[in-house]
Amino acid sequence: MAFVRTGAQAVLIVVDTQVGVMQEAWDAGRVVGNIALAVDKARNQGVPVIWVQHSDDELIKGSSEWELAEGLAPAAGEIRIDKQFNSSFEQTPLEDALSELGATRIVLAGAATNWCIRATAYAALERGYDLVLLEDAHSTGNMEFQDGVTIEAANIIRELNVAMTWVSYPDRTNTALPVEELDFAALS
Repeated sequence: MAFVRTGAQAVLIVVDTQVGVMQEAWDAGRVVGNIALAVDKARNQGVPVIWVQHSDDELIKGSSEWELAEGLAPAAGEIRIDKQFNSSFEQTPLEDALSELGATRIVLAGAATNWCIRATAYAALERGYDLVLLEDAHSTGNMEFQDGVTIEAANIIRELNVAMTWVSYPDRTNTALPVEELDFAALS
C-alpha cells in the first residue's frame, strides 16, 4: 500500500520546458503561454513553483537548448531541480523539496507528455500525492515508427489527459483540467 499524504499544500511543478524540448513540441507557443499563466496564478496565490530541467548526452546542461523556453523563468527563491531520467523524482532532490514545503498536491505542466510528464505524473501518484495535470499546458512531438505509423502529438496529449482523469489510486485524487479553470484555493 502506498503512503497517502495528508494536508492541502499545492505546488506547481514545471517539467522540461526547455528550448531543445519545446522546439519539437506540438503547439509550443500556446502551451508555453498556458504554462506562464499557470505560473502567474501560482505566484499570485502564494503557491510554490518548482522548475525541473533535464540533461543528457543530447540536452547538455548549460547549452542554449538546455535553457528554459522564452517567457518562462524562475523567480528568486523558486526551487530548481536537475534531472537525468524521465521521472522528475528519480535520483533528484524533488521529494525532499516537496517534503520541506509540506506539499501534498502536485499541479503538473511541461514536456514531453509521453515521456517525462507521464513518468512524473505516475511517480507522484505512486508516492501518495494528489495530482492535477494541466491538460493544455503540456506537449510533445509526433511519434513516428519505423513501420510508417505515426501517432500525432495531439492524440498523445489527449490520451494522457484522459488517463489522468480516469486512473485511480486509493485515497488520492487526480484529474486533468485547463489552465483557465485552475484555482489553487479550490484544490484544498
